[in-house]
Amino acid sequence: MKAATVSQLKKELQHRNADELLQLCLRLARFKLENKELLTYLLFEADDETGYIKTVKAQVDEQFEAINASNYYYVKKSIRKILRGLRKYIRYSGKKETEVELLLHFCQKLNNFHPSIHKNRTLSNLYERQLAAIEKKIDALHEDLQYDYGLPLEELKKHTHV
Repeated sequence: MKAATVSQLKKELQHRNADELLQLCLRLARFKLENKELLTYLLFEADDETGYIKTVKAQVDEQFEAINASNYYYVKKSIRKILRGLRKYIRYSGKKETEVELLLHFCQKLNNFHPSIHKNRTLSNLYERQLAAIEKKIDALHEDLQYDYGLPLEELKKHTHV
């Protein structure tokens, strides 16, 4: 079965009544965890973006605390998993400011992580790629926000070798 395009789905959804739409949403939520998470964000957290950011940051902090630091192999796997989850939460929001703020927090946690990620080429490259991506995202923001987010980014760039 080939999936319909977004415009086809939109046209079809316009012809449905409110009860049918409710049933479709509930069925989507049961089908996949990501759909349920997105629906949760849209219904409960989209109105309070700062609260959402705080929640995601707290979750990232917990995940960093739980990393098995005995071996760089486990550290790499855990950090990639954290970044995958973070990107998913960024996609739910869809706001550039949220993306920059969450990625900055991730990089700060990564930079302060012990054992140092700068002693491992793969982790160091991942960190550098994230900084470059943040810089591109900041350039697309409003001037005031560029300045506000540019300061912590410059700090991260200065202190890459702790």
